[in-house]
Amino acid sequence: MNAKSPLFKVPLRYGLVGGVIGSIVIAVLYFMGRHPFLLPAVFDFRIILFGVFIFFSLKELRDYYLQGVLFFWQGMIGSYVFITTSALIGSVFTWGFAKWNTSFLSSYIEKLQTQIVSYKEEIITSVGAEAYNLQLTRLPLTSPLDLAGDYFLKSMIIGLFLTIIMSVLLRKPPKTN
Repeated sequence: MNAKSPLFKVPLRYGLVGGVIGSIVIAVLYFMGRHPFLLPAVFDFRIILFGVFIFFSLKELRDYYLQGVLFFWQGMIGSYVFITTSALIGSVFTWGFAKWNTSFLSSYIEKLQTQIVSYKEEIITSVGAEAYNLQLTRLPLTSPLDLAGDYFLKSMIIGLFLTIIMSVLLRKPPKTN
């Protein structure tokens, strides 16, 4: 395997497009008044974006480059090339956007602080008073790099589940006679 292999080229191409679309969605959501980092996890746009792009990148890889054969490990590698590329682009965009538009970070901190205070009892019950107080005191210290890291980490976690599902769905071993 080398970097010019279709196993890397095809998902990389989809990852570049997915990263740009993800970056646009971050900006659009923010300018629409919905901070993209404060949406509930079930409404995260990356679930649909990654699912669609992983599906089409693996399908193209299988049907046009691997003669209709796709092993599970190839699906996992291809999917993670896509996820990593898309997550890196989205993270770099998030960092740059937060540096350029300082209200992006300050609105995140303000809105999250409001949520944390309004759900104080539930949070203390689930994580404890010490963790609650620690989170509340560290929140104002959030940096653009923290948001970029958060985007990257959550993308990798979302991608892990989607990668496994898509790799199983699209795998197609060679036919034996």
